[in-house]
Amino acid sequence: MFRKAFVLFLFSFSAIYTMAQLKSPEEFIGYKIGARFTPHWKMVNYFDHVAATATAAMKLERYGETNEGRPLLLAFISSPENIRNLETIRLNNLRLANLSGDKPDSYRVAPNEETAPAIVWLSYNVHGNEPASSEAALLAVYAFANPNDSKTKEWLKNTVVIIDPCLNPDGRDRYVNWFNSAVGENFNTNGLAREHREPWPAGRTNHYNFDLNRDWAWQTQAESRQRMKQYLQWMPHVHVDYHEQGYNEPYFFAPAAEPFHEVITPWQREFQATIGKNNAKYFDANNWLYFTKIRFDLFYPSYGDTYPTFNGSIGMTYEQGGISGGLAVMTEEGDTLTLADRAMHHFTTSLSTVEAASLNAGKLVKEFRKYFNNSVSNGVGEYKSYVIKNEAKDVQRIDKLLDLLDKNGIQYSTGSGTGKGYNYHSGKEETFSLSSNDIVISAYQPRSAMVKVLFEPRSKLSDSVTYDITAWALPYVYDVKAFASKEKITTGGNVTRTKAVNTETDYGYVMPWNGVRTVKATGQLLQKGILLRYSETAFELNGNKFDRGSIVILKTSNRSHGRNLWSIVRGVADANNVQLYPVSSGMVDKGSDFGSDMVHPLKAPRIVMINGDAISTTAAGGIWSFFEQELDYPLTQVSTGDIQRIDWSKVDVLIMPDGNYRFLTDKDLTETFKDWIKKGGRVVALENAVAQLAKAEIGMKVKKAGEEDKKDKESKSDYDALKRFEDRKRDAISGTTAGSIYKVELDNTNPLAFGYPDHYYTLKQDDNLYEFLGEGGWNVGVIKKDNQIAGFVGSRLKAKLKDGLLLGVQSMGAGTVICLSDDVLFRNFWENGKLLFCNAIFMTGIR
Repeated sequence: MFRKAFVLFLFSFSAIYTMAQLKSPEEFIGYKIGARFTPHWKMVNYFDHVAATATAAMKLERYGETNEGRPLLLAFISSPENIRNLETIRLNNLRLANLSGDKPDSYRVAPNEETAPAIVWLSYNVHGNEPASSEAALLAVYAFANPNDSKTKEWLKNTVVIIDPCLNPDGRDRYVNWFNSAVGENFNTNGLAREHREPWPAGRTNHYNFDLNRDWAWQTQAESRQRMKQYLQWMPHVHVDYHEQGYNEPYFFAPAAEPFHEVITPWQREFQATIGKNNAKYFDANNWLYFTKIRFDLFYPSYGDTYPTFNGSIGMTYEQGGISGGLAVMTEEGDTLTLADRAMHHFTTSLSTVEAASLNAGKLVKEFRKYFNNSVSNGVGEYKSYVIKNEAKDVQRIDKLLDLLDKNGIQYSTGSGTGKGYNYHSGKEETFSLSSNDIVISAYQPRSAMVKVLFEPRSKLSDSVTYDITAWALPYVYDVKAFASKEKITTGGNVTRTKAVNTETDYGYVMPWNGVRTVKATGQLLQKGILLRYSETAFELNGNKFDRGSIVILKTSNRSHGRNLWSIVRGVADANNVQLYPVSSGMVDKGSDFGSDMVHPLKAPRIVMINGDAISTTAAGGIWSFFEQELDYPLTQVSTGDIQRIDWSKVDVLIMPDGNYRFLTDKDLTETFKDWIKKGGRVVALENAVAQLAKAEIGMKVKKAGEEDKKDKESKSDYDALKRFEDRKRDAISGTTAGSIYKVELDNTNPLAFGYPDHYYTLKQDDNLYEFLGEGGWNVGVIKKDNQIAGFVGSRLKAKLKDGLLLGVQSMGAGTVICLSDDVLFRNFWENGKLLFCNAIFMTGIR
């Protein structure tokens, strides 16, 4: 008896002693939060410290790492009982969401699911140079783990808090390290001081200069993919995404602004308001300014507020004024805004949000359960089935589409029978029949809302003033034949992925040019010194039809590789899941023989991309990421300040991302540039770079809007000039487009369009349109009348965007200028444009 009592005493003493060692952030890192910026490694150390000392209240997981090797963390904080049963809570929550095949577990559910704990996920610092929220995360984790904080202990009895202290460690450290190198012994509050003027590429983005807050659904980046695996395994009831805005702005919190996507439920709107009122209570008590219902809407699906919302959560963005604020900055009102202020505001809403969730935990869980029951039972939206025709020519794009569905936990299967639905390509209701491996995405599934949002042919805008693009329907993004049906299509078994089976040859292979995997394999073969050819025309051989651009690999001219030739070729093809077609003769059944002048050698291009000051960080970053992560092909990046140092004799292709090219105003540099093109250089210009070249009389010419019809002019009322000031934003957008989809008619006989049908779906984000090219030019991609497919376009702009050029190839001497006036890689999820970009790099050298 004495021994048991003694052991119990030792246990109790040990627990008290351990908890007594928990240090505040100030005690651990040696300064008050806000006195300086905390580097990421110190944040990690503090979270490790809290996890080691508050073991009963917190569990810490490293769920991955960044491109630069920094750890990504999740802290789970709750009552000791909940922490002991954390995995049971997670599994039970998935059952409540119908994401598990069995019934809800007895733990904290039976007989009423309202007794399950609420799950609140707080995501800090997705933009690296919005760093105040990670400082707030240090305060928050201490407050929730502190055994002496009676308020938080009460909330955590029925709430599990998940903290991701920094979604973008690489970007944060880029900013923090720069700031520490720029600030003096005493900070300067003048907004023009160097410490407030962050240089290119700034810290907002990740290692690849990618905006992670636009990547939740698409998951093109390593940080996003690793985080989303965890998110979909937890499915929180409340999610907050912490940001900063310009330092002259006060604080923003929910309710969000219109437009709200139509899938958002009345309950989700209602509880945003509940949390907003709780936040307001504390801000009012401290006389802090804030605003709601302005600017930050809930429409585009790949944000840290919309993605959780479309997955059943109460998703919200919180924005503190502070970008470029450093440690302290003078606002336009004459107030000094400090990092300590900014961190305290985020810390306050962290606690306030958890408090609101705890006070309403039962209702939160009940509505969460109701949300997913409705999804499974009724499906969300008018369309109940989405059918993807699994055609052989689309296999690579379909595989990428299925990868996206897998990453988002969206269920799909094969189907059978016939149906009727909206044909995405024709825009009409048509009947269709399902083949054995066609793909059906049913609306009757837990993530039904996300399915509707990603596949709806036309998004419905409740307000045309929106923060981002307004169209993203996946059948257009991937350019696959698809139908949206109001019928419930009979579903079958698992979809079988195509696996390449490459047999031996002694003469050669043909590799169809039909996707990014083919381009990657081509690049790898070129780097291994394999001589490749490609056909300018379509041909038939051995009963197979091969389209323009098909790669021809022959033993001739590759004899230096000896017996290893075909094992090298098959090894590369197998690694990329690319099908090779063996051939035994250079004489084709139909088309041009392999020795004809229609079959050209393909050389490994030496590629340079301009980046640096005045170049779009995300545009350049998207290209860099694409080359490294998808093409695995070498790319040399040259800063704008070093253009004059380029040895043009060692450059085959120059990529000009969206940006401002000041060197084009330098006569000598421009003449050197033109001379390189005329000698055989190839320029690939995107977005505003096309307009910059146009000003320098290189490439395409900007199309000027035609005069309005005289009759229309005469019919206008003089009163049209009388406008209301409050309508100025809505009037302004009549001449803009918020990211709409247009159908571009392609000349697919041109190498720029090899591998495409007679059309391409582009994401139009501006009003740029160009004149048709004359002699020496090729009008490859043209917008004709009434070619808008989806998304918002202002009334004045809609009339202008027709009968103009978007994709063109202009000859200059022995060289070419390829103009891609839209972002064909947009956020690296616009799969339909990737082959177009690759064609510009590899294929457009034919004269």
